[in-house]
Amino acid sequence: MDASSQPQQGAPQTAVDAWQLLGTRPSKIFAMHIGYAARAAQKGRTPEAPGYFLKPATSLSTGGEMVAPAGTEIFGFEGEIAIVIGSAARAVSEADAWGHVAHVTASNDLGVFDLRWVDKGSNIRSKGGDGFTPIGPTLLDATQLDPNAIEVRTWLDGELVQADSTATLIFSLAQIVSDLSQLVTLEPGDVILTGTPANASTFAPGQRVEVEVSATTVDGQQVSTGRLASTVRVGEQQLPPYSAQPKPTPEQWADASGRPVAEFQDAAAPVLDDELRAQLASVALATLSSALRKRGLNNVSIDGLRPTQPGTRIIGTARTLRYVPNREDLFETHGGGYNAQKRLFDDLHPGDVVVMEARGDNRAGTFGDILALRARHLGAAGIITDGAVRDLDVVTEIGVPTYHGGGHPAVLGRLHVPWSYDETIACGGTTVQPGDVIVSDGDGLLVIPPAIARELVAECIAAERAEEFIAQQMDAGERIEGLFPMNAEWRAKYEATLSEADGQ
Repeated sequence: MDASSQPQQGAPQTAVDAWQLLGTRPSKIFAMHIGYAARAAQKGRTPEAPGYFLKPATSLSTGGEMVAPAGTEIFGFEGEIAIVIGSAARAVSEADAWGHVAHVTASNDLGVFDLRWVDKGSNIRSKGGDGFTPIGPTLLDATQLDPNAIEVRTWLDGELVQADSTATLIFSLAQIVSDLSQLVTLEPGDVILTGTPANASTFAPGQRVEVEVSATTVDGQQVSTGRLASTVRVGEQQLPPYSAQPKPTPEQWADASGRPVAEFQDAAAPVLDDELRAQLASVALATLSSALRKRGLNNVSIDGLRPTQPGTRIIGTARTLRYVPNREDLFETHGGGYNAQKRLFDDLHPGDVVVMEARGDNRAGTFGDILALRARHLGAAGIITDGAVRDLDVVTEIGVPTYHGGGHPAVLGRLHVPWSYDETIACGGTTVQPGDVIVSDGDGLLVIPPAIARELVAECIAAERAEEFIAQQMDAGERIEGLFPMNAEWRAKYEATLSEADGQ
């Protein structure tokens, strides 16, 4: 059945154009996660088996303008070779697989990476939108091509940025078709995007991405799809509040562009490197609190919680999780499955501190032993909740330093709906934002704004050096008066000792 004979009501015109190019509306569009060896090397992981995700037929277009939702800003391009199934295939062998392919064409696996945080591999929002899968502009006859010698190239504003050949695929085109057919019947018109080479990156409104697929036919002729051109525009469509909102994080910028995450981190925010961690570990929480108070920051302590590992310090970067009071209809949509709580714990990095807002209600658990194990495996520095911990004894044994409002055997669904993460929250009487520096010792927990962390800790090191001098004088029998705090006379004596020490 060709596209003209199928119902088109409500279908975007961009998709209809692509269906007409294919001669049918495809029942399925598959896309490879990692296809080329160079891409695997760039990503730092090589798949042991082919991996795929699905895209809607309405995501197809023949190029032109991709319109992204308002508020988005991370737009990724991935030039790819697309193959089009010509005859039904079910459990076909590798040797027979290429015979079921009718055409080869160019494709661009476009993405809005601001929305990828909620997809976790499905890519339905970030890569499934209308017009996010341009193909064309022409189809090449697969029967005339060597599937192991097809080339793909991508240009950004006329500069060649991607180039590779199917000769370097981790899994050949025939293997991909055969593999998919083992469990899924491939039907005429189905499209398979076979992965992008290294150096897929981002583009911005006003820039133009072009993809071309070329090959030499069996009789020696050079053939090409021509260049498939795409641009992007940020539209006026506002996503409703219950939809996933754009989160242009440094991690998503780095993933989309292939560049180091450090390039996208706020220059004002400190990276908790070994030096800064050591400096924070060397000063008391009381000293940090005094220094924050001098700057007018009095409400920066997380209060009323108890530690599972007394004597163990937490020094890390806040990752926030917010629970709202349980409402049955909302728990149905946000509580089960791969919810915000599980997504956050799966996205932890070494040094992260999970900080949870549970409204101080400790009549149900906010996490338990399974998530504590995940946090330990990923190198989290700590977990803080102003609610309760389920499996408290086991969580304590697992060893991730945790501050909590008590233990409770009930699951979170009794009281809490996991609503969102990496947003500003309240915990233990103070406000915590993603990226805040969290420090603890026996006195409790402090939240340090990242922009002042380095300057603050340097000030605290100097303050504790002065306090060491005062303690030495007290131990020698000196009076408190004039020494604590130091008057001008004692200050001069102290500075003299500093000069002597520096001169040695």
